[in-house]
Amino acid sequence: MAAHTRQPSERGKLDLFRALPGDFAARDAQDLMAYPFFSLSKSHRIAPIDFTAGDVSIRVEAVPDHGMATIWDADILIWAASQIVEARDAGLRTSRLMAATPYEILMFVGRGTSLRDYQRLKAALDRLQSTTVSTSIRQPAKGRRHRFSWINEWQEKTDGDGKPAGIELIVPDWFYRAVLDDALVLTIDRAYFDLTGGLDRWLYRLVRKHGGRQREGWRFDFRHLHQKSGALSPFKRFAFELRDTIRRQPLPGYTLFLETEIGGRVLLAFEPSPACGQAVDRLVLSGTRTIVPSGTRGSCYQEPKQGLTCGNKTWNRVLNLESNQQSNFEECARDVQKLIRDTARGLGTAAKKSAGPAISSAPRSPETAPEPPLLPRSGGAR
Repeated sequence: MAAHTRQPSERGKLDLFRALPGDFAARDAQDLMAYPFFSLSKSHRIAPIDFTAGDVSIRVEAVPDHGMATIWDADILIWAASQIVEARDAGLRTSRLMAATPYEILMFVGRGTSLRDYQRLKAALDRLQSTTVSTSIRQPAKGRRHRFSWINEWQEKTDGDGKPAGIELIVPDWFYRAVLDDALVLTIDRAYFDLTGGLDRWLYRLVRKHGGRQREGWRFDFRHLHQKSGALSPFKRFAFELRDTIRRQPLPGYTLFLETEIGGRVLLAFEPSPACGQAVDRLVLSGTRTIVPSGTRGSCYQEPKQGLTCGNKTWNRVLNLESNQQSNFEECARDVQKLIRDTARGLGTAAKKSAGPAISSAPRSPETAPEPPLLPRSGGAR
């Protein structure tokens, strides 16, 4: 019987990359910013995330022992991405096997360094390792999926005297390849680490990914945002929290707006914050007389008080059709249908005029003179 040959572990095949010292730019992977990969709550989540949009499919699963990795746990991946990009740009060799001290990681992501913070870091590493992801993103063949965990493995190291000597972790190949691609990484504001709410953190990453530094900003449908977040909360609660976020304006570098269309469709719009201190109305209406709540009449949640925010716009922004086709597909369809109806109505009117009797050129008496047409009502600017 042939002797069984033990296969070398993944750790033995990888070179060790030691974390770089210093305080440098924070980078995030665009795929992680655009799609629902993490729990937005610190509570123990077991329910999976299932997201499908076009050719993109994502399923995130958790185990009962640790629960799903949260958006706060993702700070470790931001640290890893920042290290890899910084080393690559400096001409250094990078690797998926990374070594650092807990102190270095905690300081980079703006956390404390107490014993409790160290314990939370270890719990975050456990959640990242035990959470599994299956996705079709960046797969060569349609229908294929890549399955991985956010951290393949991690371990604490000790020196010869048994004292702690840092930790080593291995990031998955799917994540590593995305980070090495310049087109798939964005620099984020370090003030992001100061955001305490899960929805605020998720929204900043989404805004940074889709809006970037576009002067005119972008906008999203509320219901599309609810689907894209992967949150367990019902839509009514999600819309309430989103409106409160617009009221508080917590996102560094961006201003949020609430836009309501004539048909009642509620949109979140955002753009880079202006340097001026001029304030305008936060609620921008597209021809509506009243604000349309989030699809319901009554609610146990009170609407946040309206306030003022920076900016110089009083009209709805142009649709971000190229970057956000999913959110605006329904609106495009409605616009096309309206155009068809208006064209048909105009052709019918022209046909009736051409077939009607000749109009007398005799002047009308004052009693039969038609009244001047009414001026069109001023609606919200588009």
